[in-house]
Amino acid sequence: MIQNLDFKSKAAKFQATPEALTQDILAQGEGKQTASGAIAINTGKFTGRSPLDRFIVKDDITRPQVDWGDVNLPFAPENYKKLKKDILDYLKDKEIYSRYCQACAEEKYKVNIEVITEKSWSSLFAHNMFIRPSETDLQDFKVEWTVIDAPGFIADPTIHGTRQGNFAVLNFKEKTVLIGGTGYTGEIKKSIFSALNFLLPLHEDVLPMHCSANVGEAGDTALFFGLSGTGKTTLSADPSRKLIGDDEHGWTKENTIFNFEGGCYAKVVNLNPETEPDIYNAIKKGALLENVTVIEGAVDYKDTSITQNTRVSYPLDHILNIQRPSIGKNPKNVFFLTADAFGVLPPMSKLQPNQAAYHFISGYTSKIAGTEAGIVEPLPSFSACFGAPFMPLHPTVYAEMLIDKLKENNVNVWLINTGWTGGAYGVGTRIKLKYTRAMISAILEGRIDPAYSYEKYHIHSVFGVAQPRSCPGVPDKVLSPRATWDNDEKYYRSAFKLSNAFRHNFEKFENYANEDIRRGGPQRFDF
Repeated sequence: MIQNLDFKSKAAKFQATPEALTQDILAQGEGKQTASGAIAINTGKFTGRSPLDRFIVKDDITRPQVDWGDVNLPFAPENYKKLKKDILDYLKDKEIYSRYCQACAEEKYKVNIEVITEKSWSSLFAHNMFIRPSETDLQDFKVEWTVIDAPGFIADPTIHGTRQGNFAVLNFKEKTVLIGGTGYTGEIKKSIFSALNFLLPLHEDVLPMHCSANVGEAGDTALFFGLSGTGKTTLSADPSRKLIGDDEHGWTKENTIFNFEGGCYAKVVNLNPETEPDIYNAIKKGALLENVTVIEGAVDYKDTSITQNTRVSYPLDHILNIQRPSIGKNPKNVFFLTADAFGVLPPMSKLQPNQAAYHFISGYTSKIAGTEAGIVEPLPSFSACFGAPFMPLHPTVYAEMLIDKLKENNVNVWLINTGWTGGAYGVGTRIKLKYTRAMISAILEGRIDPAYSYEKYHIHSVFGVAQPRSCPGVPDKVLSPRATWDNDEKYYRSAFKLSNAFRHNFEKFENYANEDIRRGGPQRFDF
């Protein structure tokens, strides 16, 4: 059933069920079954994405449009040709898996995909994460994009033009993705989303967004932008609201929000059934756990000896309260999530449109000690549009589309700090999840007036954002980061350190951003 490829394998299992894939995983010794019924696997050397090894073939389609640089790395067509031939030669003697699946819940923008994998658990991941076609869809399924995933194939940089043995290469002319040398499954879904993030704005006038989304009983949609570890998946999985999706969405010219995916890929480090019941309960038969420690069937979610980036993939229908189909209306509220390890940003603040543009382009969060080799103190981390590694076009393309949408629809934008308070990481404490949930619930339920007034808001003296003076369910002191420090001098020194980091990061965008957007950032950088 392999389409669009001059390729014959030793044997190909087509559209294998999760049950059949589970049997293969266990029979091949590639994973363990946990007490919940979920399968746990180890992805090997790579337990996360490798951004320096993700390439885009530079050709007539991509050359004039892609924002080439440190994020979008060019790949020569002749090297792609050699790499493709060698990876197909490698697979022809393997028992492989082929799966038809789709991306984009909105029918008008749906994309047909074939995922060809060396490993059974990679096919299970694709089943979980992409949209599963109906029987009617499968009757006349025409593949538009092909993903070829071969963790066991190691590239030779001297022959193939890669940086090292692992790679993910997108070819827009052939509509093909080659992945090899890495078992990390996230590369499979992110490659397709990178393709959509290029195609949808240029050809469909759709804004692609690295965000989660949910909808309330009244049909009010909320978007949650945030980098890994900020709580994007956790906060959007709200029992009182229906989940649209947890990672990638499109905002159409018809004013709808649609999910790219058919599943969730959640972090499970320190997963707790009391604080994150939806995710915990979704980990059952059919779910795929990655790089967790399993002892006699029990999963130790606190154990990060393999990686901090422990994950689970599961189909959307493992969540009880989901939106069917995965489509919502224009959002009323947009949340920018950041895990500020400096402990200086307010836990909640209202952004003006120019501030929203500035913070969207900046895409700030923090790296903390222990997450990456060599990090011993908090470091600012900026990822444009909260998803730079997956955005082939210049960040301002997405930012301008977003700001137009926000203004047209009078959307409220909030900056939510899910990071530290009372001091930086190592000194202060992480803001309690129950307080963050209370803040978001109060906003969504209309118990926080979005209109600025002195009586209800305080303008932060460094960052210029409007922080509410009170919020139901949250102590007033928690809302003021300065008050939680009990040491003004130390607080402001840390705040100015972060404001300067914002300023230095934004220098590369200044030639593309107008004066109004530039004024949306911090206005004070020192005493």
